[in-house]
Amino acid sequence: MKFTVITHVNHTQKGNQYFGYAPYTREMNIWLKYVDELILVAPLSNGVPTAIDLDYKHDKIRFKKVPNFNFINLKNGVISICKLPLIFLKIFQAMKSADHIHLRCPGNMGLIACIVQIFFPTKIKTAKYAGNWDPKSKQPLTYKLQKYILTSTFMTRNMQVLVYGDWQNHSKNVKPFFTATYSESEKETFQKTEFDDVVEFIFVGSLVAGKTPMYAIKLVEKLLKLKKNIVLNLYGDGIEKVNLEEYIKASQLDLHIFVHGNKDKETLKKAYQKSHFVILPSKSEGWPKAVAEAMFWGCVPVATKVSCVPTMLDYGKRGILLDMNLKEDTNQIEKILKDKSSYVTKSQLAAKWSQQYTTDLFEAEVEKLLK
Repeated sequence: MKFTVITHVNHTQKGNQYFGYAPYTREMNIWLKYVDELILVAPLSNGVPTAIDLDYKHDKIRFKKVPNFNFINLKNGVISICKLPLIFLKIFQAMKSADHIHLRCPGNMGLIACIVQIFFPTKIKTAKYAGNWDPKSKQPLTYKLQKYILTSTFMTRNMQVLVYGDWQNHSKNVKPFFTATYSESEKETFQKTEFDDVVEFIFVGSLVAGKTPMYAIKLVEKLLKLKKNIVLNLYGDGIEKVNLEEYIKASQLDLHIFVHGNKDKETLKKAYQKSHFVILPSKSEGWPKAVAEAMFWGCVPVATKVSCVPTMLDYGKRGILLDMNLKEDTNQIEKILKDKSSYVTKSQLAAKWSQQYTTDLFEAEVEKLLK
């Protein structure tokens, strides 16, 4: 099977190996177990792989390099318009060669791929929509357009659209799906340490405005006034990193809050295992991988009410849903810190839910899609 993937994920090359953002590439490597050849249409930079990059595990890859593009300002918009004919052509040629077409959405490349796939109504296709599928959420026009095309059974045929969450009134193209990081063999029976020594919070994600890491810091800052043995570890990188570090230092929080940067899967696994809570005050999510990963290890999630997060947390039974009000959110966490039995119950329920979604189950579902 010739498997064509169109993605906006930026790649790097080292020898004959191609690298991309590890969570995405790790997932794609499961798909690649069932294909003979990968035709990959994506941006390729001259950089070197980083700690959060992973290579594709396949011995037959044809890489179709396309330029990055965006319309964030007039200059970029004009340049991008000039790039579009080449991008359309490369995507069209890659789809024409494919036995199975796989789109990664949402994104600029995903939008073009959504349009081009219309010209291949008889080819078998899947699309992984990794963003927020909630029809009531506020989203960019380009995201709405991708969702409209993907759900249209007139424009989009022979397609299964994999989305996070089970939403009402969706078209027959749409299939509720999930993602996974850990295997059946990694499941463990465990209980978190007591709060008497230290209460550990963890934030994992890009340090950008959309993830709101500053809110996580301010929330822990509030809690420190009530309980002194609290620690917050932030893992990730981004344009907000310097501002966060400056705030931590200026507020004399550097004995309690630590910014670690990007780390690999094993480092994060150990960090989850020793943490009590995972915080994600994000403005938008699809399936928040950091929350699902932390729950696998019994961390109680503290997260915003976006996308399928309320369902993941069973509307508060296995976590805390943030109101994005410091006083109210601090009170929610304070209550659970004073009630260890409530914490243990939420921790156990979180682990039980997350440990359903293993890479073994994910692989079985992917195999069905490809066959």
